[in-house]
Amino acid sequence: MPRISVAKTLPDFPWDSLASAKEKAAAHPDGIVNLSVGTPVDPVAPVIQEALSSVAAVPGYPTTHGTDALREATAASLGRRYGMTGVDPAAILPVIGTKEAIAWLPSLLGLGADDLVVIPEVAYPTYEVGALLAGARVLRADGTAQLGPEKPALIFVNSPSNPTGKVLGVEHLRKVVEFARERGAIVASDECYLGLTWEAEAVSILDPRVCGGDHTGLIAIHSLSKTSNLASYRAGFLAGDPALIAELLEVRKHAGMMMPTPIQAAMAAALTDDDQEKAQRERYRERREVLLAAVRAAGFTVDDSEAGLYLWATRGEECRATVDWFAERGILVAPGDFYGPRGQKHVRIALTASDERIEAAAARLS
Repeated sequence: MPRISVAKTLPDFPWDSLASAKEKAAAHPDGIVNLSVGTPVDPVAPVIQEALSSVAAVPGYPTTHGTDALREATAASLGRRYGMTGVDPAAILPVIGTKEAIAWLPSLLGLGADDLVVIPEVAYPTYEVGALLAGARVLRADGTAQLGPEKPALIFVNSPSNPTGKVLGVEHLRKVVEFARERGAIVASDECYLGLTWEAEAVSILDPRVCGGDHTGLIAIHSLSKTSNLASYRAGFLAGDPALIAELLEVRKHAGMMMPTPIQAAMAAALTDDDQEKAQRERYRERREVLLAAVRAAGFTVDDSEAGLYLWATRGEECRATVDWFAERGILVAPGDFYGPRGQKHVRIALTASDERIEAAAARLS
């Protein structure tokens, strides 16, 4: 029987389709302003760099579960920063970046062809990729009423949303949790932008107001890539249901999915030091104010965008035409169709550029 190529079961990598627009934007006399990806550009705080180097000489294997210091710092930060009480440090699992964790979550949970994975209608592409890697079915839905009699195995929610910046309220999240428990589903809540809110209160799936203090069937997904500029470190973690975290830990131990010791130390430092996290949030707040005003002045409507690192903008045309319009001005943005059919008339504009490049983009738009 011929070998089946896994790559051929997956969609084309979205950003490959931006090559021509990127080339056009790069031809601008003052250079490209690349707002198509959420890549941090600001330096890693010294306290984090120092923690990284402090264990650079340690030669042994790291623990998959993470050090006690890391898990305790993580649990404390969740309570202090986001009001997530009752998180057991044992129910925290460091992961090598949350993209990896999301992509492999359905497979590590044992899902297959008989299982349904629900993802948002406009969604980070890796949710779908994870389901496809596991061979599971995928359904896009933003509310439980859309699911009818279906009994999903896994429901992804994302608040604040990438790409839209929409925030789901306590009542919405509570209904998702209640629905999932009635039908035996696991809820995986991508909360990577929880620390970057501008116009609404974002809450975790583990917030007592949402889950009643019971973490059964719930997994919160968190990243330090945005809040502490640690994208290059691949520093993320899962938290929630102790039984599910223990199950994932056992599989990851067998598979060698362990975070390097220096990254664990750096992550603990980042989660302990709130000052660097607050300073980075303020940088993004200032860039958002500049870019939001310029995008609106250029005739675009900005929908949602209550939180996170993006503006979800439209002027009622197909998104690829909008991408070309921006490229002609030396600005590269992401087309909304990357994120599903409902994104076809929007573009995602990232705030992750230097102050100078954000100012350049604003000037070109005006």
